[in-house]
Amino acid sequence: MSEHGEEQRLPGGRHVGGVRVGDTVHRQSNVWTPAVHSVLRHLESAGFEGAPRVLGHDEQGREVLTFLQGDTVGEQHPWPTWAHTDDALRQTGAWLRRLHDATADYVPEPDAVWFSGRPWRPGLVVGHHDASPYNAVWSDDGLVGFVDWDTAGPSSRELDLAYTALTWVPLHARRVVERQGFTAFDDRSRRLHLLLDAYGYDSDRTAFGTAVVGRARLNADAIRRIAGGGDPALAALLPIAADLDQAVVEIEALPAAFWKQQG
Repeated sequence: MSEHGEEQRLPGGRHVGGVRVGDTVHRQSNVWTPAVHSVLRHLESAGFEGAPRVLGHDEQGREVLTFLQGDTVGEQHPWPTWAHTDDALRQTGAWLRRLHDATADYVPEPDAVWFSGRPWRPGLVVGHHDASPYNAVWSDDGLVGFVDWDTAGPSSRELDLAYTALTWVPLHARRVVERQGFTAFDDRSRRLHLLLDAYGYDSDRTAFGTAVVGRARLNADAIRRIAGGGDPALAALLPIAADLDQAVVEIEALPAAFWKQQG
C-alpha cells in the first residue's frame, strides 16, 4: 500500500512493475528514466496529447506518471476487436507522426542515457520504439495514447514506424498474430498503406519492407544479447526472438506488389 492509496497491479507483460494508485502510475525507475522524463516534459510543453505526464517520484523512488484512462490489450487473447480496426491503424499512424514532429526539435542533455544505448545526433526524432497494441490505451472516443515509454529514445522515423507496422498491420509472424485474433492476411497490404497514409509517409514504399525486416532483426538480436547472460527470466524471452526471425522470413517472401501503393 502506498501512502497515497491502494496499489493495483497493471495487467499485461508490458507493465511489469507498474501499479496504479488512484489516477497515477508508479513504476520502477531505471538509469534511462531521467532521459525519458525529459522527453515527456518536452511533449507536455509542446501540447502533445496522448502521453502520460511526469509527476515526479514516490517515497520508494519509483517514477510517478499520470494514468491514461481507457481499455488496454493487457493479457486478453484474442485481443479486443478495436486492436484490429481501420480506425486504430489511422489513429496510431497519425499519433506517431505527431510524436515525431513534436520531437524533431528536441535536444537531450549530453549525458542522457537511453534504453537502446543509441546516441542522439542532429536529424533524429524521439521514437517510442514500442508503440504496439500492447501499449495502446483505447476509449469509446478512439486512441487515448500510449504508455510504457522506457524504450523511448533517438530514432529515425522509419525505425519507429517499422515496428508499428510490424505489430499493427500486422506484419509479425502468422503464428503470433493468429493467437492475437488476426486472420485477414490477404488484407495486410491495404492495411499497411492505410497506416502509412495516416502517418503521411512520403518516402519510397517499395523500400519500406527493408526497414521492417531491419527492425525485426534488431529486436531479435537485442533479445538474444540480453538473454545470453544466464538469467532464466531473460532466457525465457528467447521464443520472442524466434518469432521475430520467422517474421523476417515471411516478410521477405511477400511479393513486390505488396509494398506498392495502389491507385
